[in-house]
Amino acid sequence: MSFFDQKIIIDKIQIAFRNPVVKSMATVAVITFFIKALAFYKETIIAGTFGLSEILDTFLVAVLVPSFVQSVFISSLKNLFIPNYIVELKNNGDKSSFQSFIFLITLAVSISSIILAYFFVDFFLEFIFPGKSEDYYQLTKYQLYIILPSLLFWGFSSVISGLLEIENRFLVSTLSEFFPLVTMLLFLFFLKDNLGDMVLAYGTLAGSVIGFIFLLYFSIKHKDLSLGTPRINTNSSQMLKQLPPKIIASFLSVMNGFIDKFFAGQLVVGSIAALNYGNRVPAFGVTIVIMALGSVLLPHFSRLVNEDLKSAYHYLFKILKLVVGVGIIITIITIFSSDWIVQMWLERNEFTHEDTLKVSTIQKIMLANVPFYLCTLIIVKFLTSINKNKFMAQISFVNLFVNIILNMLFIEHYGVFGLALSTTLVLIISSCFYFGFTYKQYKKINI
Repeated sequence: MSFFDQKIIIDKIQIAFRNPVVKSMATVAVITFFIKALAFYKETIIAGTFGLSEILDTFLVAVLVPSFVQSVFISSLKNLFIPNYIVELKNNGDKSSFQSFIFLITLAVSISSIILAYFFVDFFLEFIFPGKSEDYYQLTKYQLYIILPSLLFWGFSSVISGLLEIENRFLVSTLSEFFPLVTMLLFLFFLKDNLGDMVLAYGTLAGSVIGFIFLLYFSIKHKDLSLGTPRINTNSSQMLKQLPPKIIASFLSVMNGFIDKFFAGQLVVGSIAALNYGNRVPAFGVTIVIMALGSVLLPHFSRLVNEDLKSAYHYLFKILKLVVGVGIIITIITIFSSDWIVQMWLERNEFTHEDTLKVSTIQKIMLANVPFYLCTLIIVKFLTSINKNKFMAQISFVNLFVNIILNMLFIEHYGVFGLALSTTLVLIISSCFYFGFTYKQYKKINI
């Protein structure tokens, strides 16, 4: 009987993997796991090299602005580009013109952001991180100037990655994430003495260039890249209308992390790094799932919505049940293993046992939000496919307001641990609002 049960399970797995969507998810999940494992190794090397030092803190501040632009503008463009480009293809539109239009917008956003960041960096540092030493500010600025050109390559890579995902080339799109990690490791191993305190900044820039070249090569090889004269048509016009609320939603969401770093910057040196490390393991699990599901689901949802909206909702709820259920089980196990994970991962050389206990406590608090955060991220992909960006902007504003209030309340009593607690509570509350709104939309189509 046990053999029979085992055979049924195997048969079900084989049937599931015949589904191209499941196969794509599994492919992305496996590759993302190895990418994130390599990222953990990279963090181990960085922790052993710099500890919770000023050099690492200033690098994290320097990369904050480019990462902010990428998350707010570039990611918003990609998420809106995919569903509207699919509609363009379905209607036999001019894909060359549409692609060129997106690249033109991406180029404008990237260059504008680089110029603004360059000229306003002094104001940014003195306003957001006041009271630091002149050496702290100079070290941050030097690294920022090196990293800023990465924005251009991140922008173009994002668009090309979207094109590859639409054509179900998830393997190539996901593999591109290896290159920034490998490049950074090579810089740390072989160029640390030559580049000194700037090694992390140069490693970031070089990784962005190599990742872009990899994606460009395969997009040309498979003829996914097709440029022409950029024009505005019905689909591109629809995308532009949705862009402001999508950017606002992304801006407000990213601001939560930005605000946390602002508050952490008011604490002792090393607090920004501790908060960063404490979120690495939770982010590891979230990234694997959202890369596996999110990259595949946005194009899939976009196609389903155009064919059968009710089926799209059913598919969403099915995915949510599976992900949240498994997420809760894994989260509980990881919380109980937190001290051991951080000790094995980071505790060596400049990273002390006291640092381990600090990071582990932050990690336990952040882990509690993982199932809820996954729920939110999956729903966001679905709401993007049905153009509910206005609601996402509204809820993101509420999240930001609540996060600031909770940070102010908790930081006084719990320090950096209060920032982690605030983030977790905000993500739990947010997921409830997102699910409630989505379910309400589902009920409307059944009336």
